[in-house]
Amino acid sequence: MPDLVQMTINGVAVRIPRGSTVAAAVLLAGSSALRRSVSGELRGPLCGMGVCFECRVAIDGRRHVRSCQLLCREGMEVTIGG
Repeated sequence: MPDLVQMTINGVAVRIPRGSTVAAAVLLAGSSALRRSVSGELRGPLCGMGVCFECRVAIDGRRHVRSCQLLCREGMEVTIGG
């Protein structure tokens, strides 16, 4: 059994394998869209290495964090769709 961390994504508690990126956690939790563009289009992870900025979410109240660059940790609060 993998070591898991518990975090919340849009207020829903999820358990994710330790070492996963936040982008992977959001995808594992069932969402492929992380935010909306200025024109209202749904946006999701594209490059997976922090270059495109399409995977931005709010983490623990801090907005515009690149979710593909940050590993999940116990108690983290992620807000998508901002």
